[in-house]
Amino acid sequence: MTSALPVKLRQGDSTERTQPDYFIVSELGYSALELGELKRAKKQQDLLNELAQLANLFEKPTACSPSAWKGLIEKGFIEKVDMPFIPQSWQEKLGNRPLVNSPNRLVLNKQQTLVVSRLSIRNGFETFLLNGVTGSGKTEVYLQAIESALNRGEQVLVLVPEIGLTPQTIQRFKARFNVEMDVLHSNMNETERLNAWLRARNGESAIVIGTRSALFTQFQNLGLIIIDEEHDSSFKQQEGWRYHARDLAVIRAKNLAIPIILGSATPSLESVQNVQKGKFTELTLTTRAGNAEPVKQQIIDLKTQRVTAGLSEQLFAKMKSHLDKGNQVMLFLNRRGFAPVLLCHECGWICQCEACDKPYTYHQKQRVLRCHHCSSQRVIPRQCEHCGSTNLITTGLGTEQLEQVLGEQFSDYKISRIDRDSTARRGSLEAHLNEIREGKSQILIGTQMLAKGHHFPNVTLVAIINVDSALFSTDFRAEERLAQLYLQVSGRAGRAEKQGEVVLQTHYPDHPLLKSLVEKGYEAFAGEALKMRQLMMLPPFSSQVLFKATSKNSEQAVQFLQELANFFAQKANDLALQGLQIRLPFSAPLAKKAGYYRWLLLIQHPSRMALQKLLNMFDAEKEQMTVPSSIKLTMDIDPQDIS
Repeated sequence: MTSALPVKLRQGDSTERTQPDYFIVSELGYSALELGELKRAKKQQDLLNELAQLANLFEKPTACSPSAWKGLIEKGFIEKVDMPFIPQSWQEKLGNRPLVNSPNRLVLNKQQTLVVSRLSIRNGFETFLLNGVTGSGKTEVYLQAIESALNRGEQVLVLVPEIGLTPQTIQRFKARFNVEMDVLHSNMNETERLNAWLRARNGESAIVIGTRSALFTQFQNLGLIIIDEEHDSSFKQQEGWRYHARDLAVIRAKNLAIPIILGSATPSLESVQNVQKGKFTELTLTTRAGNAEPVKQQIIDLKTQRVTAGLSEQLFAKMKSHLDKGNQVMLFLNRRGFAPVLLCHECGWICQCEACDKPYTYHQKQRVLRCHHCSSQRVIPRQCEHCGSTNLITTGLGTEQLEQVLGEQFSDYKISRIDRDSTARRGSLEAHLNEIREGKSQILIGTQMLAKGHHFPNVTLVAIINVDSALFSTDFRAEERLAQLYLQVSGRAGRAEKQGEVVLQTHYPDHPLLKSLVEKGYEAFAGEALKMRQLMMLPPFSSQVLFKATSKNSEQAVQFLQELANFFAQKANDLALQGLQIRLPFSAPLAKKAGYYRWLLLIQHPSRMALQKLLNMFDAEKEQMTVPSSIKLTMDIDPQDIS
């Protein structure tokens, strides 16, 4: 459990905090003034005279001469005083100021009023699923629920899936509340993280907003937890100490006997099923707040279109129409880089990373090839390494290529590209987002980072360029994630008085998933998907454990996982346990990374308790198993990403 503590605490740093540096004029200093010892040091004399008029304790004056200050310190005329830190609660710091900036409180519609009224009824622990369509005003519901908690003197924890959402969230919260707030995310240094953690523990901060690791912050009086975009896979920690922040947050709320709100426009199928089982209380917002109109939706069949850089002529025409009206358009593409593959036009050779056996991605601006799996990079070859031809071409579609083509087609408009590469520097994401909100960019190109929670009131057209690869994935969660992604991206269009339009390009317009989403909406899709999951006994109707063996020796990894499979099969037989499914060792989708082979073993059972019993037996006997030193073994309960 030490992993839940800030790194500096784990390293033995003290939890004691000190006040800002305070000083006093020493007896030597008063004596020097009385005897006129500083007549030849006019600046020091003037400064010491000024300090002697202050209270017993003072901080270093901001406007004083550094040399005069240093001289007084060195002569012993002023002395530093160590003061123990006495934390001030957020209520004490609030003082007589109002808790809420009332002019910023919005008028609720009927649905929001009913939801806020239900949330105000305190019954100890209760899990609420706030199921609200994009633009329905979930954030306003959060704010009014937080106001109720603060009025009771309680603290509030708000978790968001992405670091990029933290600045805009805290900006809106600060506009509403006059209380102390802190943020917690991985881009902060360890000292900043420790200070925020201590402020929450001491009751100095009223609201903490952070990503998944903020869940482990200690509070003096936590009274409400909010998980925004609860369906998002970012809440699952995939490396090291694995956990799902949403699920642990529910457990924490239960232990503290406090309510927790899970908000989403596209709830996870696990949460939908928990509502059906009576574990969660569903609160719905089905209408977009304010005067926002429902978006228009259209599927473009690429089979009948002439396509340039992945964009159909029909889409180009729609973009021009929206831009001519002074609006913004957003193109969503879930792929970074200029073109995923550099290949030889003569023989078909593909330039790929030898350590991962995956193609390099061509990055035009840096003029390099980069592996997005192990981060290695290399210079662009002059000729084919197989046949020697110099006819090397790039294929595929990436955000950089899209930016280049659109720059040629729409030269009068500024383009903003937002992906992991363009926002790598600290602060660059917020700078890009501010530029978009201020209307300085008219065409937005984004990856998944843009799909989550950002508010762009002037975006009236959203186009999703490439969804076909997700329609036929071997990952059973792929369809759910595509549906969530589609609804989230669609929600970026027309969130103010302007009606939005969403265009989806595909070679498979009759695919049942797409038709269900467009014609019936997410609720109908979720119902159909749950029926299919139940038929196939997949989560949430079963529990899974994924073992991953990583080794430079592929055969050794497979052999060990087979022994592990035999172990679980034998234990299940000893317990007369029916229904255990063991998928024999199989290669990970990314079979090799940084020179290491990756093999997987998946174990599944309808009963979580039965599966946990097997895992307890494994935990008790694993010391007796001989795991080759060349193999790294990891275990992931309820895996979200089988890779």
